[in-house]
Order: sequence, then C-alpha cells, then structure tokens
Amino acid sequence: MSCEYRHILLAVDQLHADSEIAFRAKRLAAQNSPCKLSLLHVLDDVAMPDTPYGSRVLLDEESDNVLLERQKGEFTALAHALRIPKQDSWLVWGLPSDEIILTAKRLQVDLIVLGSHGRHGLSLLLGATASRVMHQAECDVLAVRLQNN
Repeated sequence: MSCEYRHILLAVDQLHADSEIAFRAKRLAAQNSPCKLSLLHVLDDVAMPDTPYGSRVLLDEESDNVLLERQKGEFTALAHALRIPKQDSWLVWGLPSDEIILTAKRLQVDLIVLGSHGRHGLSLLLGATASRVMHQAECDVLAVRLQNN
C-alpha cells in the first residue's frame, strides 16, 4: 500500500485542550506509515518584546516569563505524549495562520491538521485561522471541528 501522506504537521492552538485533535493526527500518521508527524504551536498571546515573528522559541532556555514557561511546559508534555522528537517540534512566535503556512512550506508537509474554534459568521464553518490556512496552504488541510467549551 502506498503512503498518501509522508509528512503531517499538527498545528495546535490550546495546548491543554487539543488532545483530541493531537491523537487524531497521530492515528493519521500511523495509518499512512511510514509518515513523519511534526508539531507546531504558535505563540500569539505571550508578550515577547524584541522578538521578530517567526522566531523559534528554544525549549532548553529558561526565561523570567511565567506564561512562556507554562506554554513551553505544556508543549513539551504534548510532544512527549505523542512521541514527537524535539527536532520535529516547533514552538514559534507570530501570527498563527502565517506561521502555520510558512512552517508547512518549509518542512514540505503533505497535510496540515488543525482545530477549528469558529463560532459565528464565516468563522462558524472554520474559524479565522483555519479558513486562512485552508485557502493559502500549498498542501491538504484537515480542519477538525472542536467542541466549544
């Protein structure tokens, strides 16, 4: 059986709440074996002065930013639970849709898996980030509808 997808990028939004989508991406990768699974979380709600968009956050360096350290801990825990190695785990600072699209292109992924939190208007179908990624990505995109909490 030939592999439809060779490299899947899992883009998570809420690290503590996106486990359903994460394990769905893991199953997709297993079903398309051999398939690489990479993990991306874009920090857009953590103040990082003097840091340009697109900067990768180093997981091994500690900072005084409590929110950043919490995000790094949750990200590392999710990567560990999914058995995604550090070199395939990307924690970056920026605008989520832009960073997802750029990372997917740079890593030459075949599929982006992300959650959709859309609630109203056009966003009801996808959500702003998911909609933009679907329209601009150069690969397939799977937007998983997440339950509103």
